[in-house]
Amino acid sequence: MPVIHPASPRRPAQWRATLSALGLAALLAACGDKAAAPAAPGAGMPPPEVGVLTVTPGEVGLVTELPGRLEASRVAQVRARAAGILQQRLFSEGSEVKAGQALFAIDASPYQASHDSAQASLAKAEANLMQASALAERYQPLVEAKAISQQEFVSAQAARKQAQADVAVAKAALQTARINLGYTRVTAPIAGRIGRALVTEGALVGQGEATPLAVVQQIDPIYVNFTQSADEAMRLRRALESGQLKRAGSDGASVRLLLPDGSEHGRAGKLLFSDLTVDGSSGQVTLRAEVPNPGGQLLPGLYVRVRLEQAKAGAAIALPQQAVTRSTQGDSVMVVAEDGSFGPRPVKIGAQQGGRWIVLDGLKAGEQVMIDGFQKLRGAKVVKPVPWQEKAGAPGQPDGKAAAPAEAAGNAAKAPAEPAKAGAGAAR
Repeated sequence: MPVIHPASPRRPAQWRATLSALGLAALLAACGDKAAAPAAPGAGMPPPEVGVLTVTPGEVGLVTELPGRLEASRVAQVRARAAGILQQRLFSEGSEVKAGQALFAIDASPYQASHDSAQASLAKAEANLMQASALAERYQPLVEAKAISQQEFVSAQAARKQAQADVAVAKAALQTARINLGYTRVTAPIAGRIGRALVTEGALVGQGEATPLAVVQQIDPIYVNFTQSADEAMRLRRALESGQLKRAGSDGASVRLLLPDGSEHGRAGKLLFSDLTVDGSSGQVTLRAEVPNPGGQLLPGLYVRVRLEQAKAGAAIALPQQAVTRSTQGDSVMVVAEDGSFGPRPVKIGAQQGGRWIVLDGLKAGEQVMIDGFQKLRGAKVVKPVPWQEKAGAPGQPDGKAAAPAEAAGNAAKAPAEPAKAGAGAAR
């Protein structure tokens, strides 16, 4: 740059040239700064990361959760079959009793007297039979020698037969008296747990009717009765017949019980039968299962939740609820390709269990299904898939608890919202 001397007459022209050069340099610098400025937001940014789950089809049991009620496998009412005063209770209420164990004692005095009288009548009939038999035997050679008439011999024979009949009647009367005497000692008809006594000592029982005294229930094993929609049962039957599903086991469907406190009964049961008719008022079919109950923890009348595994899907996939979008148009999931592109895929959903949806059709082995990160898809064309890590204790984890029905329904309603937004963003 030239140096301008203050005394030089050419100072104004040189000054203007210098200013022009400085302005041009500033303009070039500004243009250079604008070219070197960072790109607009979103331009050149790395693709967003989303959590994906690689599809691995396998055999999955289709579990249905239904309300049920427990019922004793055998119930026997202990009744007084002999009339009299109850003298003694011979058991502890709420204890286990054996078949044939004495439970109550009724006043046996009148029955003992009837027994003794019948026994005496039998002895008398037997004595008469002895006399009639001896007379008939003595007449036998006499009639052959024609020492007596044929009529006398026939009368002796008839007297012997009548005496034999009297003995049979006496024996039957003695047996009846013995049975009635035995009724004064009331025994347990089956083995099981006996409840409270329905009468107390000193009460008159069996007068005109068989008075209930107690109830014995056999609760190991115990039955659980529950109902299933007839439509669901028919769909399951058609799927089994077509080969789409296979039966859960040769010995019947597996049954698990959820107790009112949320815990699971430690023993698995099996389905015994389903009713032959459909309830016309509710459209339900009644089913019964048998569950082992060695400790007597399960009590008759208790309401439980029944987890019933009636069938198994051969090539099914279990996906977390948030991965599935459910709408009136159908169910779908977001599938991520190897190049990072993504798009919705229609699928066929089966039952829900353990906080997950069972996908029966629509996905292939090795495909990547988006589980989370839907909120990052707005404006993105490709994504970076990373393995999805489920939090410990979440529904569907081995150490986690299954979502409650209300929570599961809420999650299912909320989860599809994000994939729907993501799909809209991807379309734009």
